[in-house]
Amino acid sequence: MIDLEIRHKSDCTGCHACFAACPENCIAVESDSEGFLYPKVDRDECIECRSCIHVCPVLNVRPVDSRPKAYACINKDEAIRCQSSSGGMFTLIAQRVIDHGGVVFGVGFDHDFRVVHSYVEHKEGIAKFRGSKYVQSQVGDTFRQAKGFLEEGRRVLFTGTPCQVGGLKSFLAENYDSLLCVDNICHGVPSPRVWEKYIFYREREATSKAQTISFRTKNEGWKRFSVSFSFENGTEYRKALDKDLYMRAFLNDVCLRPSCYACKFK
Repeated sequence: MIDLEIRHKSDCTGCHACFAACPENCIAVESDSEGFLYPKVDRDECIECRSCIHVCPVLNVRPVDSRPKAYACINKDEAIRCQSSSGGMFTLIAQRVIDHGGVVFGVGFDHDFRVVHSYVEHKEGIAKFRGSKYVQSQVGDTFRQAKGFLEEGRRVLFTGTPCQVGGLKSFLAENYDSLLCVDNICHGVPSPRVWEKYIFYREREATSKAQTISFRTKNEGWKRFSVSFSFENGTEYRKALDKDLYMRAFLNDVCLRPSCYACKFK
């Protein structure tokens, strides 16, 4: 039988490459007690093809010939910059890809403020991907979707953490000239369950459902950003990063995925 048991949780980033590569769809991703997703093989359906083993970017480290160059850039549109985490460059890149008939994959909130990967094909959809979401996103089926677009000859922009981009490239197993990946300099990904409980706490305090959430509101400037919630009852919560409970936990590394403490992609 294929041995895909996770003996040490620090060895699995939750990138979903094994899930996407399985030809029999017999790998599910299941949440542990902290809310992090890990692969689970249906032994009755497994054909022992070892695709999951061969595609894992942690088990199969691929050397990268990297000669980085550094550029400092900002989007000239001040409104876009204010909606973005930093300089608003993602929006410009995404718009250019869509102008050429491409597809943009990014991370946004769903209707319950869970953080999920999805794609857009029109500029109007780019806005939901702006701004940081300090939670590990659910990759879902986006690797397969990206491959489908690439095989159609379309340009694809894929954004995510370095381990997610590493998982995508391992899954694709070949270089596509039409693929552009943008990965962020990552501090680590906090627990989705902690985030879920924090939303519940904030809604209980406000006695109302959350309507919008931002991790980097700039009311106190670009460096001292704030976490903000607006609620359906018209109230608002806003605290600077060093005062908000969730951000303090994140920045002090107390709720990150185990693999983040031994990151293979840093």
